[in-house]
Amino acid sequence: MTTDEAIDHLQAVLADIAPDADLRDIKRTANLREELDIDSMDFLRLVQGVHARTGIDVPEGDYRKVATLDALVAYLVGKA
Repeated sequence: MTTDEAIDHLQAVLADIAPDADLRDIKRTANLREELDIDSMDFLRLVQGVHARTGIDVPEGDYRKVATLDALVAYLVGKA
């Protein structure tokens, strides 16, 4: 999986969670939940949606590792 593919997957998942969110407009190193203005349940939905689309599991213990867009994208690329 490339970086662009990972971002496309995330954007597709976010369409249901935060329809107005555009990953191109957020700070890539800022806290993803704050940048997208989503709560912990929405973040869980994001992680579950990523798993559904990619088959990549993000266990709860790794949530801190994927707190930013750059970190989440790198995680997905590294696990693919």
